[in-house]
Amino acid sequence: MPLMMRYPKMIEEGQIADEIVLNLDFAPTILDYSGVPIPSEMQGRSLRGVAKGETPVDWRKAMYYHYYEYPHGWHFVKRHYGVRTERYKLIHFYEDIDEWEFYDLAKDPGEINNLYDDHTYGHAIEETRGELLKLRQEMEDPIAREVKPE
Repeated sequence: MPLMMRYPKMIEEGQIADEIVLNLDFAPTILDYSGVPIPSEMQGRSLRGVAKGETPVDWRKAMYYHYYEYPHGWHFVKRHYGVRTERYKLIHFYEDIDEWEFYDLAKDPGEINNLYDDHTYGHAIEETRGELLKLRQEMEDPIAREVKPE
């Protein structure tokens, strides 16, 4: 998620970070800068370290997402959940369809060529699928079906 922050007292201007950040990180960040304890049940993490150029070593390497509004909403995208890493994106469409998509974002940033059936990506797909399962469990997503190896 592209993000710009400005807090001259605590954030040096002109910094650029490539870490994966989520809108879930906004509230913990605001609480942190305000000196208010971040509740343990709150999803997301404070961006304070990232903003200081001191990204924590355990910072996320992937992000989980879930679109479940179809047919409502403005985007008319079928229900699906997925994981995005720096290089790959794995998507599982579910409910009235059961389809998988896999993209190599370094070679195909527009997500045009679905590589899910490309056997040269088998290892990368399985690693990304494992990350998807881990993150889905961490998020305790009750809607998404269990991800099972094929």
